[in-house]
Amino acid sequence: MGCVAWSLTVWARAYCDAGYDAGGRFELNFLLPLVVGVEALVGLVARAIGRQLVLRAPTAVRVSLPTLLVVVATVCLAWWFFATRGTLDGYPGDSGLCPVSNVPPQWPDWIPV
Repeated sequence: MGCVAWSLTVWARAYCDAGYDAGGRFELNFLLPLVVGVEALVGLVARAIGRQLVLRAPTAVRVSLPTLLVVVATVCLAWWFFATRGTLDGYPGDSGLCPVSNVPPQWPDWIPV
């Protein structure tokens, strides 16, 4: 999930040409191991918490709750990373394909950034 969040962020910056200069690409390449590591840590913590919460629960709950917590935690972290690093509000984009907010037009309106 960390790699997906990072790829989405790189795509948004490249599409809008906002923060995709040499410094921006260096920043994104520097952040890749950090994002993947944090996503993995969040996944492990969420899984451990889920297992502790359901020690005496039925089998279906014991299997599904840790997985659900991992998915929710990683999706929230990936969304936060894209919203903060992928859409640089007010950064001068040169492509002319995006508005001033640098949110690509393909981005669904129901997901806030």
